[in-house]
Amino acid sequence: QVQVVQSGGGSVQAGGSLKLSCAASGYVSRSSNCIGWFRQALEKAREAVAVICTGDGTMYYGDSVKGRFTISRDNAKNTVYLQMDSLTPEDTAMYYCAADLDDGGRWNNGADFRFWGQGTQVTVSP
Repeated sequence: QVQVVQSGGGSVQAGGSLKLSCAASGYVSRSSNCIGWFRQALEKAREAVAVICTGDGTMYYGDSVKGRFTISRDNAKNTVYLQMDSLTPEDTAMYYCAADLDDGGRWNNGADFRFWGQGTQVTVSP
């Protein structure tokens, strides 16, 4: 049974930090073995935040979070973490963990990921 279980999130004031976790299990990953985070704010399109791939050791970040967010991974646990620093109200959104990127898929295209977490709200107040 595939499970993508998220934890973390919550509310913080601008300039603060939060950390998200995502534990994925129950599937045989594609060759790139990518897991990452997307977010969706009210009335806005889904946005790729960060993705980490053990297949080639690369990490990808959306332009809006570069230098502020850090993605990391515990391969033994197949768990991915998203450390979010210097948060701004513009980071307020529902954050979703996405697991298992299709071969040939694009890291910033949510439709190319097979499995999704339940979502966790991040709220940043001014």
